[in-house]
Amino acid sequence: MNRDFEMAAEDLREKIFNIAGGCRFNELALEVYRFQYENCMVYREFADALSRKPVNVHQAEDIPFLPVEVFKSREIICSGMNVMREFRSSGTTASVPGRHLLADPAMYDDSLLKGFTLAYGDPSEYTFLSLTPEPEENKTSSLIYMINQLMQQNPDRLHGFFLHDIEGLRNRLPGLAPASGKTILIGLTYALLDFAEKYPGEYPGLIVIETGGMKGRRKEITRHELHDRLKAAFSSAEIHSEYGMTELLSQAWSGQAGLYSTPPWMKIMIREINDPFSFCVAGRSGGISIIDLANLFSCSFLATQDLGRLHDDGRFEVLGRFDSSDLRGCSLMIQE
Repeated sequence: MNRDFEMAAEDLREKIFNIAGGCRFNELALEVYRFQYENCMVYREFADALSRKPVNVHQAEDIPFLPVEVFKSREIICSGMNVMREFRSSGTTASVPGRHLLADPAMYDDSLLKGFTLAYGDPSEYTFLSLTPEPEENKTSSLIYMINQLMQQNPDRLHGFFLHDIEGLRNRLPGLAPASGKTILIGLTYALLDFAEKYPGEYPGLIVIETGGMKGRRKEITRHELHDRLKAAFSSAEIHSEYGMTELLSQAWSGQAGLYSTPPWMKIMIREINDPFSFCVAGRSGGISIIDLANLFSCSFLATQDLGRLHDDGRFEVLGRFDSSDLRGCSLMIQE
């Protein structure tokens, strides 16, 4: 890496996590676009194919959004940078996983901890209980890494992974909430439903966070039906959601209303289903495109296969997936 690259990268990194205001976001998004056009050859190739060179890009809506599927076939990383960590998406045995190559893992850690703090407060004040595999079982899962990092903010608390010991989770919960402080139970959707069906009850003060669909483990249901089932089983608990993916370094979090909020360096745009270069006004449904400025050394502009709707206040909801999209998601991290 040359000195100019290092200085530009450091400048952008500082700006990303100190961003404020919509106008500033759009200005910074254009800076990041130009940086990635110059330094990420795969993204440059994609932008050139669409005639979206910097001379033709003047606003955020002009920026080309790379389909997340490209992470399955190409290495998306700025030229000359070393891979320090790799995240892989889950999928069926026959499908090809997406690979997110991290040149600077601290970007993920900063985005996670700053974003979580904005949504929930200091993570060191929480006990985290997880219905996912343990880190040793899947070392390339961004979800498991995320949960483990949150746990590490206060390792003295009684955190734990309970996917293979739901009885142990049942025994742990009553002793934690609410007397011992804040507790979050986060997990794969099918695993949360398995636990809820076997051990329904009163869980005062508990926050339950689900992180995705059934992905082949159970019959798919709407998020509204899922939350109704969890609310019925986890009496007195709050039911929340997390929206993230391997190809992103940031997460969106939803409260009980079911609407996701993003950190200031992340923005959701809803594209027209039949015209990927046009964007919907708030209230209309379409494909979810994401600007995640924390993806500084890969690609910050991604077109997903998720369907969603943006609200006037900037929050969004996820409505499902395109019919042609691959079966993928965190619930497939474990194979039978």
